[in-house]
Amino acid sequence: MDVPRQGVAKKKRTRFAVILVLILGAGAFAGYRVSRLEPAIPSMEFASLWPDVVKRGAIVLDVKGIGTLIPEEIVWIPAKSQGQVERVLRKSGETVNKDTVLVVLSNPDMDLEAKDLEWQIKQAEANFADLKVRLQSQRYDLEAAARRTETAMEQAELAMTKKQQLFNMQLEPEINVKDAVSNWKQARNMYDAERQKLDILADSQKAQLDSSRVQIDKLRDTLTRKRTQVRELTIRAGTSGVLQEMTLQPGQRIEPGTVLAKVARPGTLMAQLRISESQAKDVAVGQKAMIDTGDGIVPAHVMRIDPNVVNGTRTVDCAFDGPLPSAAVPDLTVNGTIELDRLEDVLYISRPVYGQPNTQINLFKVAADGKSAARVPVRLGRGSVTAIQVTAGLNEGDRVILSDMTAQDQYTKIELK
Repeated sequence: MDVPRQGVAKKKRTRFAVILVLILGAGAFAGYRVSRLEPAIPSMEFASLWPDVVKRGAIVLDVKGIGTLIPEEIVWIPAKSQGQVERVLRKSGETVNKDTVLVVLSNPDMDLEAKDLEWQIKQAEANFADLKVRLQSQRYDLEAAARRTETAMEQAELAMTKKQQLFNMQLEPEINVKDAVSNWKQARNMYDAERQKLDILADSQKAQLDSSRVQIDKLRDTLTRKRTQVRELTIRAGTSGVLQEMTLQPGQRIEPGTVLAKVARPGTLMAQLRISESQAKDVAVGQKAMIDTGDGIVPAHVMRIDPNVVNGTRTVDCAFDGPLPSAAVPDLTVNGTIELDRLEDVLYISRPVYGQPNTQINLFKVAADGKSAARVPVRLGRGSVTAIQVTAGLNEGDRVILSDMTAQDQYTKIELK
């Protein structure tokens, strides 16, 4: 008969608990150790990367922009009068001179107005001739009246003298003498009045004739302007150059002030570059530039900076300092580089794909044996299109990787093959 052992079950439970605790502890310790392990170092082909060596020297700070060649001098040809396009004789791109006829406009109302002015001038000239005849007749009448009053005055004077002599011989009463004197005075006053009328007649007639002449001259000037407007319906280039933007069609209605065409002088082209707003803030008038026309690089300088920002860019005009290639024509696409400044005796590298001036970035510096690269913080200074200054984090001769390494952001070191 078996006898039950006391405390065996308790011992088993105790042993199971101890083993479980040891297993859980070992698992926790293993998890902790695993969490402390660093990721495996990635390996990369060195030939697939973009390496560069930190150099010391001078770098040219510049900005680039794309643009076009435009004429430095453009003559706008506006319509001076209303009209309708009758004929278009030239097209965009053709070479013209100042007498080249570009467009012929028509305006029947203007022709009628010119004819009407011609008839008005003839009428005014006829009125002027009639006025001269009437004024001359008026002068003759006043002269005849003056002569009549002069004769009457002379007769009154004779009568007065006669009566005075008879009165002196006591053959004529005194009353008759006084009456003769009064008649003589009246005749003299009438004569003086007629002479005064005759004297002021010349000024009056001259004023009337001058007024009539002014009206004729005014009509003639109006006719001259009208004839000029009729002639200006035949639009000429007015200067030598290349015709641009000729888009008129026969039958099109034109209002005064409408730009009919533009004439550009091909010998005076300039480059109009579009520079990013963030880079254009350092551009100044007078800075040197190099313009690549595709057929050669021509030196130039900045002559104007547009203060307005359009689509994130500002327009910079550059005047050429050298002769242009023969293939340079208006609207040709060009690339330009503007020199902003020059830094002497500084550390610099080629500009990384993600490096901006005056920022801090992380770069992988290649070890001396060339088998690995470690991430280091690098402080950048001023930069150009192709190079950028290094102000801290690297030394002359260090090799760095400038490729986009964002995929390795979690690694502080990589292996190179």
